[in-house]
Amino acid sequence: MMEPPAAAAARSSRRRPLLCLLLAALCLPPALGLYTVNAVYGDTITMPCRLEVPDGLMFGKWKYEMPNGSPVFIAFRSSTKKNVQYDDVPDYKDRLSLSENYTLSIKNARISDEKRFVCMLVTEDDVSEEPTIVKVFKQPSQPEILHQADFLETEKLQMLGECVARDSYPEGNVTWYKNGKVLQPVEEVVVINFQKMVDKSTGLFTMTSSLQYMPTKEDVNAKFSCIVTYYGPSGQKTIESEPVVFNVHYPTEKVTIQVLPQSSAIKEGDNITLKCSGNGNPPPQEFLFYIPGEAEGIRSSDTYTMTDVRRNATGEYKCSLTDKSMMDSTTITVHYLDLQLTPSGEVTKQIGEALPVSCTISSSRNATVFWSKDNTRMPTSPSFSSLQYQDAGSYICATTLQGVEGLQKRKTLKLIVEGKPQIKMTKKTNKMSKTIICHVEGFPKPAVQWTVTGSGSIINKAKETRYVNGKFSSKIVIAPEENVTLTCIAENQLERTVTSLNVSAISIPEYDDSEDNNGDSSEKVNDQAKLIVGIVVGLLLVALIAGVVYWLYAKKSNDTKGKSEKAAEQNFPSLPRQEKHHCFHYWCCDLYNLLSCHPHRVGIKCVALEYIHNNSLI
Repeated sequence: MMEPPAAAAARSSRRRPLLCLLLAALCLPPALGLYTVNAVYGDTITMPCRLEVPDGLMFGKWKYEMPNGSPVFIAFRSSTKKNVQYDDVPDYKDRLSLSENYTLSIKNARISDEKRFVCMLVTEDDVSEEPTIVKVFKQPSQPEILHQADFLETEKLQMLGECVARDSYPEGNVTWYKNGKVLQPVEEVVVINFQKMVDKSTGLFTMTSSLQYMPTKEDVNAKFSCIVTYYGPSGQKTIESEPVVFNVHYPTEKVTIQVLPQSSAIKEGDNITLKCSGNGNPPPQEFLFYIPGEAEGIRSSDTYTMTDVRRNATGEYKCSLTDKSMMDSTTITVHYLDLQLTPSGEVTKQIGEALPVSCTISSSRNATVFWSKDNTRMPTSPSFSSLQYQDAGSYICATTLQGVEGLQKRKTLKLIVEGKPQIKMTKKTNKMSKTIICHVEGFPKPAVQWTVTGSGSIINKAKETRYVNGKFSSKIVIAPEENVTLTCIAENQLERTVTSLNVSAISIPEYDDSEDNNGDSSEKVNDQAKLIVGIVVGLLLVALIAGVVYWLYAKKSNDTKGKSEKAAEQNFPSLPRQEKHHCFHYWCCDLYNLLSCHPHRVGIKCVALEYIHNNSLI
């Protein structure tokens, strides 16, 4: 059934204004002060429709404009049926989303999304539009310095490297830095070339900046880097590369010589190594070494070694580059120390002889000398004008060179002092015995033997003291019943010496000899002799007086008694020793009882005769 003409005409009249509105919307000029949405490459772009939803809204649409201004519709949403339709645009297939409030979202933002989008709200009577500008940003990768030079050579312009930053949008700028400071282009010193390339498939930029540079020696250990400046959604930003340090080659400007090991003192016997170095980079590998006594330089690596050096190695040493363009020198002193001891070794001298001793030092600097005897330090050097046994021993003259570690010398003198035996005998008396001491001096140590004169028997019970400084003592203890003579015999390789001493068996105490008090003993003996003489004189005076008294008494005696006394007086020498002793003893006990000495009644002369006999005068 066909529609009536009137109804068709009415429907046709309602569609004409809507079509006119759509055609008018396509022809509207772009508005000023457009709203902009900044998006990050790969993220979702969200564009709200900034129009108020009018009454009687029929539908909303989104479009974008081509570079030539022609529109491309991409999304439609009905306000009544709530259905959404997306136009068949290959760049936006499966990427669009239109919400109920007509906000358009575009997933996986691309550089090609950077366009002018327009939101359209259509009513039966009107079409409203609001444009939005989309900006897409892509941060570049961290810049890298590629194609780096193996080394940089001073005073030469050469390619240092290329700074590359990839996948940036929009394009960035590259700046070179040295030690944190911007490198500005300088003709023939700093040359920078910048290039950019765009990937047609992604629209992303790659920036490349090459740097040609003429280094100096001061660029040793310098840090080179590059920085990319780019724009992001929030503004300008930068990314810096890792710093790079280049090996800078420069020529040698100075040569230095060293002595190894670096010791303050070198002594004879040491090994010396000379090291020559240049301050260039790379350092020189060969040098010329000039040694004292050598006319020409010795070609060697950076070291030259001398072993077991002597004092004649003292002098000036030099080294230079092989072209002799640069040179350095040093002075080496080889320290030495000589010691001469006169005499030295084993020396044998006789006691009393003189022995001059000298220790002579020859050295490269002041030396300290010290003496020791038998491992005991001596305050001064030894001097022997008259050798004694105590001078014998082991003498050492030692010296050390000041400030030179390990340089010391020493010589030894082993002194032997010889002498024939010297003997001195002394005695000491006790109540029941006598000690006889033989003081012996000599070297080599004498052998001592004791004998009894008369019998010739050898005494083997002697005791000896310790042998010190050529001296010792041998002693025996005896209790003689009669007078004896003891003989001390001392003998060594040089001579045999014999000394004897009379020892009395009488009970009268004898005066002892003392080795340590010889002077006092002599004085005591002299005093004792004087005392004995005084006693004898006194006794004689007493005897004289007694004789006078006796003579007067005898005159009154009978002739017979006188004759008996005279006979006894004449027979006194023939009396036994014991009787004479008793006579003297009794007379001494009672001088007034002159005739009671002995039954023989020998008279007063017995007294004088007995004293003389006891003193070996008879």
